[in-house]
Amino acid sequence: MNSDKLEGAARGIVGKAQETFGDVTGDERNQAEGLARNVAGRAQEAYGDVRQSAETAAQEVGRFVEKQPALSLLVAGAIGFALGLMTMSTLSDPPRRRYW
Repeated sequence: MNSDKLEGAARGIVGKAQETFGDVTGDERNQAEGLARNVAGRAQEAYGDVRQSAETAAQEVGRFVEKQPALSLLVAGAIGFALGLMTMSTLSDPPRRRYW
């Protein structure tokens, strides 16, 4: 678990408690602030999940590159070539000028 997930969970719990307090006391401001904190906490938790997934994927790619560097180089070259082909048509066409 990373820090974003922990902070998000804590923020969500505090927000839910504040929202419940606002419900019990009838204080709309506490309800709204609690709801906002709860949503912010869940968003931060989701960010932590995505961040953790990206870190795991980066580690797996690193291991793959270490195990098969030639294939990795071939894949990177193919991707670069494909990107070059896609952008070449837009770069080689001169802009059309209109003379009125």
